[in-house]
Amino acid sequence: MQFEGLIEIRGINPFVLVNAGRAQEIHAGWRKPMPVLAQLNGKPDPAWRINMMPGGNGSFFLYLDGGLRKRAGADIGDTVAVRISFDPDYRNGPQHAIHPAFAARLESSPEINARWEALAPGLRKEVLRYLANLKSEAARARNVERAIRVLSGAKERFMARDWN
Repeated sequence: MQFEGLIEIRGINPFVLVNAGRAQEIHAGWRKPMPVLAQLNGKPDPAWRINMMPGGNGSFFLYLDGGLRKRAGADIGDTVAVRISFDPDYRNGPQHAIHPAFAARLESSPEINARWEALAPGLRKEVLRYLANLKSEAARARNVERAIRVLSGAKERFMARDWN
């Protein structure tokens, strides 16, 4: 799919609107965030992986990260050549394996494991990504303990949010 689009801003987020007709051509019937490969003005090569966000009326917002805009030499208010295709390599669900120490702690307590399973899938995915991206084993061990505490019902901050 190729078209020309205007880079607009919504709140603090630059985007190009992909109307409902174009979205149907990319992937008919898709209603959740749509994984696509996107280029602006032919950049970058290979195309950038982005999830387009549904607009509620069949349209989608193609939010544009600063790195993508910089590579394309484009900014808010510019009209750009947009190339979008559905990302066939998209994988749903957790992308990171559960850390063995975290898995062992979950298995050791059915109550904590039940709370883990009750979390929204996106939040579980975010926790696994967070733990996987920590640089040291010491940091990972500290954060596994924090995750277990908040899943046990402790009221504290973990991953920049308050847990109850």
